[in-house]
Amino acid sequence: MPSRNVQRSTQQSALSIQPRNDDQSDGLEEEQLSDVVEREQDIHSMSSTNKLCTALHASAPMKLCSLFLALFALLLAVPSQAADTKVFDVAHAADDHYNNLKSFKADFTEIYQGPGISRNESGTLWLKKPGRMRWEYRQPREKLFLTDSHTAFFYVPGERQARKTAIKNLDDIRSPLRYLLGKTKLEKELDGLSLAPDITPITTGDTVMRGIPKGMKDRISFVVLEITPAYQITRIVIQEVDGTTTEFRFSNMEENVPVQDSLFRFTPPPGVEVIEQSQIAP
Repeated sequence: MPSRNVQRSTQQSALSIQPRNDDQSDGLEEEQLSDVVEREQDIHSMSSTNKLCTALHASAPMKLCSLFLALFALLLAVPSQAADTKVFDVAHAADDHYNNLKSFKADFTEIYQGPGISRNESGTLWLKKPGRMRWEYRQPREKLFLTDSHTAFFYVPGERQARKTAIKNLDDIRSPLRYLLGKTKLEKELDGLSLAPDITPITTGDTVMRGIPKGMKDRISFVVLEITPAYQITRIVIQEVDGTTTEFRFSNMEENVPVQDSLFRFTPPPGVEVIEQSQIAP
């Protein structure tokens, strides 16, 4: 009896340790392979999600950057438009101011800077409609430059000759000043008229503008005007293409004051000859 039990037990043990057949092995491999594929898919899905999240996070700063650039461009445009408006307003107000004057008187200082030359002169300026002006120099020496609407004269006291020329031939850089009374149109007279923020005004609160005199760009690089809040021109700077600079500063300005016509007529002193030249200038 014991031997039979031992035999039966041995047979059962042998059966329990027998290897799986081929069908069982294939099933196990397929199951393991499926697990590996699922894990790889999960990893790929997580990677794609991370990439998407990264892209979304990256796109936010890009959108903010684009918005910032758009706002920055807008901010740049607004000052530019404001500057154009200010130039237009100031120029037109100055035009109206001078066009309503009949006469003008002021002290002037003329500062000249050229190659190897520097000089300061001063005196009194008179303007009167139509197109008349008188520059009476007193320092450092006396001299006279005037126009009577048709002819310009230049004379240095003590000399034996005075010079004259027709207004139409006059090429002196100050000649356009005679039009300040009655024919002022700064935007038409000065091409590219704009603010000049790089130039400091003599008086705080003044507006400084720059432009090129029409038809004179071959000679003059630009003209600077300093205009007060009352729309008076207190400074004119003429920069010529050769680097020469002439600056006029005006002070003690008087408007619509009585000015005799005789101030704009030249009467030569006894013994002084008047000669005609194609060009004259102080």
